[in-house]
Formats: sequence, structure tokens, C-alpha cells
Amino acid sequence: MTSRNNLKKLILAALLVAIIIVLGLLPGIPLGIIPVPIIFQNMGIMLAGLLLGPRYGSLATVTFVLLVALGFPFLSGGNGGMATLLGPTGGYILSWLLVPIFIGWFTRQKTSFWLTFIGTWLWGVLFADICGSLWLAYQSHLNLGVALASNLIFIPGDTIKALLASLLAHKLKPVIWR
Repeated sequence: MTSRNNLKKLILAALLVAIIIVLGLLPGIPLGIIPVPIIFQNMGIMLAGLLLGPRYGSLATVTFVLLVALGFPFLSGGNGGMATLLGPTGGYILSWLLVPIFIGWFTRQKTSFWLTFIGTWLWGVLFADICGSLWLAYQSHLNLGVALASNLIFIPGDTIKALLASLLAHKLKPVIWR
């Protein structure tokens, strides 16, 4: 791999960090039944895995989560800091560290839009929601079944975000990597 290609991937990783931050400017939609709002940043995490693959998609996500851990208010609602990462929403955010690895690995050789969407949905939606539910149950002292059931409300919206991320990646990837 050439140094020019590495530089291109690093620039794209930085761009994805910026996109994830900008998606955090969109206000979260509170549900009231659980302390986890509907947000749009997870779509940026999915895009990182889809466009950059496991290695550089993870670099973008780790950079973003590290900035949040350092206290930058880059999460939806202007939140940041270790308290946020250790709070009820922390499991979702920490699952993002693995999402680009799994999405990038699953979709690496796939050219079919539907296989890309399925991989994005499995890892970007289902995996992240299960991890978030586990942490939410632990952190909020909820029954695991209740925590898992409360996440069902996120599935339709997250499915739409996975579909949009897959569509964007399907159109952008050939342009970016030609």
C-alpha cells in the first residue's frame, strides 16, 4: 500500500470523525420511557465501517470516542466526558468501537447492496442495541428482558439509518476509491 493511499485513508477517517460530530449537532429525540434518546450519530459510525473498512473505520470511531472521553461535547445534546460513557447510554457508545470492525469485515468483499445492508443492520443496529441493552440493564438496575424490550422502539429508526448508510456507501464507495 502506498503512502498516498494511507494518507487518503487518514484524511477520510478525519472526515468521518467530523461527520459523526456534525450528526451530534442534530438534537436527540427523547423517548421518556428509557434514558436513551434517538440520535443520528450511529449512522456515522455505520458509514465509517462501510466506507473505510475495519481498520480506518475503527480509527475514526476510536478517535471520536476518545475525544468524547476527554470531555469534548460531541455527543448529541452537547454531552461528553467519562460520566457520559459510564452512564446509561455508555454501552451504545462503547459498542461503536467494534461496529466498524464488524461492518467493515462483513461487507469487505460484498458488492450487493442488500448484503451490505444486511451486514450493516446486523452489526450497526442489532449488535449495538444488544450491547446498549446489556449496559443499560446493568447501569439502571433494570431486568435484562425489560432493557432488551425497551430497545425495540429503536429498531425501525435504526433500520432506516442503516438503509441510508448502505445507500450512501453504495454510491460513494466507487467514487472515493477509484
